[in-house]
Amino acid sequence: MAWPLVLLLAWYLGERLHEWANLPRVTSYVAVGLVASLINLPGLTDAVPGLPFLANVALSLILFELGYRIHLRWFRHNPWVLALGLVESVATFAAVYWVSGLFALPVDTRLIIAALSVSASPAGIVRVANEMRSAGQVTERVLHLCAINCLVAVLALKLVIGYWHLSTSGDLVLAAFGSVHVLVTSVAVGALLGVGMPALLRSQRIQERDVTLVFALAVVLLTTMAYGLKLSPLLAALTFGIVARERRVHLTNAQRGFGTAGDMLTLFLFVYIAALLDWSEIGGGVLLGLALIFVRIATKVVCNVAAARLSGSTERKGLLTGLALTPMSAFAILLLEQSRLYGFEPARQVLMALAFMMVLQELFGPLVTQRALQAARETHVTRE
Repeated sequence: MAWPLVLLLAWYLGERLHEWANLPRVTSYVAVGLVASLINLPGLTDAVPGLPFLANVALSLILFELGYRIHLRWFRHNPWVLALGLVESVATFAAVYWVSGLFALPVDTRLIIAALSVSASPAGIVRVANEMRSAGQVTERVLHLCAINCLVAVLALKLVIGYWHLSTSGDLVLAAFGSVHVLVTSVAVGALLGVGMPALLRSQRIQERDVTLVFALAVVLLTTMAYGLKLSPLLAALTFGIVARERRVHLTNAQRGFGTAGDMLTLFLFVYIAALLDWSEIGGGVLLGLALIFVRIATKVVCNVAAARLSGSTERKGLLTGLALTPMSAFAILLLEQSRLYGFEPARQVLMALAFMMVLQELFGPLVTQRALQAARETHVTRE
């Protein structure tokens, strides 16, 4: 009974606090999950099998939607945006790696932390943007940079995993399987489905309202295949969305978020991610967490402000774009959980070290994104 009750409470608080205080709903979901974890409510995580798979389905749906909103032609018309995303990702990796070295962490741990810090949470950013009905230059830049950050983060983490396998076992084949194979095959599977599903839709003349259902089932299929083949369901789902967009399959605004089922899975995702954090580990990494949050946000803001004019924006919009990329927890935690399930032993130690950082990012990251989009005057609830 734990899950239905906790989800119902999270939904209720999310609606009330959004109405009374204009807080993002996902912030309330995270808060409920953290409280449930604090009191160690039985049956929330390990007692129920299949929850990691369900969480990956939820995030994969969001990543598909993010991929669908990526416009590759924009990168061709304005290559500075693509260059900005890549430079910002590399700069964030380097800065976080350097700062984490001040805390006497092992090299493997520093590399993993740096790879995860590159990412921005598509779950937090997309859901807040949809909730605020945000549209405009800042919103589009945030979504495109978020996608680039996620791609680079997965690439960096898989390379780190390959390096770890090589350094611990000396097996070059195992190292390549853990990195290059996973990356290439995940992208290939997502692209194949992105080509095949639009062709199927056109051949069957499916009504517009059924397009959402077909794509949702395709994402579930993709996640199941990725689990069975030990691929990255998140990378595959993002690729699927990008290719489907390029194949000219259109989703209306009403179909974004995958309706009620998507809302319920998002609710579950944020509660589940928060419930994974162990409060006994949070106090040990306060200084590390604060330092990493500061350097990560500062790097993204500085890069976006510095490249604002080159990429056709303003310094103010560059500042707001960098701030809007603050969330990272849901994507990073699920990446770690996947790596742990696939036999990557340091994943658990990294999650322990980052527990405090993840708590702050989960609670306040969506709020920063919401306020940044409001300050950009791109939402239906813009305030002075």
